[in-house]
Amino acid sequence: MTIISDLLLKNNSKCALVPFITAGYPNLESTANALYTLDMHGADIIELGIPYAYALADGPIIQESSRVALDQGVNFDQIIDMLKSVVPNLDVPIVLFTYYNPVLVRGIENFIIDSAISGVSGLVIPDLPLEEADFLIELCKKYKIELILFVAPTSSQARISSIISKSPGCIYLVSSCGVTGIRNEINFQINNLAIQIKKDTKKAIILGFGISDQNQAAQVSKWNIDGVVIGSAFIKVMFNKTPDEAVRSLGFFCQSIRDAIDKDS
Repeated sequence: MTIISDLLLKNNSKCALVPFITAGYPNLESTANALYTLDMHGADIIELGIPYAYALADGPIIQESSRVALDQGVNFDQIIDMLKSVVPNLDVPIVLFTYYNPVLVRGIENFIIDSAISGVSGLVIPDLPLEEADFLIELCKKYKIELILFVAPTSSQARISSIISKSPGCIYLVSSCGVTGIRNEINFQINNLAIQIKKDTKKAIILGFGISDQNQAAQVSKWNIDGVVIGSAFIKVMFNKTPDEAVRSLGFFCQSIRDAIDKDS
């Protein structure tokens, strides 16, 4: 089952908005409220990060949100319980973002089963070796979760071809080298890579890492992609606020990104 890809491809010319937030930041109750708020303010898909202390692909903003969540004792079981009550009331699908080690520690099949029970539709594991992806792909198919594979701007053509071939559905194109975070400029050469990928596959592409504001979101929404993922900028608007204020700010920011994308569509 490829719920994420199906939604992206049904959008036709419309670029999907995929906000990223960290589960448990600023606390788990506000995460539930944030999911409802993003759903109401223009998100098409929501990417929910599992807090992790050794998040090597994440920049300082997301790392700080993970630290806050972990300091409160937020764990995978609590996140799953929260999602069980929230997901049935959402109109948009949830994609979990996690690193490979927590999956291995829990047991790969146990992790996938628990994720499926919670109602999530997709899974992103940035440090999953492609050579170890086959078992996870089959498990995810079995439990109706779409495993989303990464393509980096430094990937060779042979590597990109292998990723396209293995990918069950949509492809996550990394917009820049390095970790996630807010950047002043976007790499316009990535659109050339997206165009090349689209020549080789009809699979949907989502673009993430480093897209920071309304203008950048509007620019990349005109590229040959199907969805834009924004993380650090969403989390930053919640910094130094009470939980209620953080969720309200998240909603306003999400709507502003949605409006910017739609204006330029």
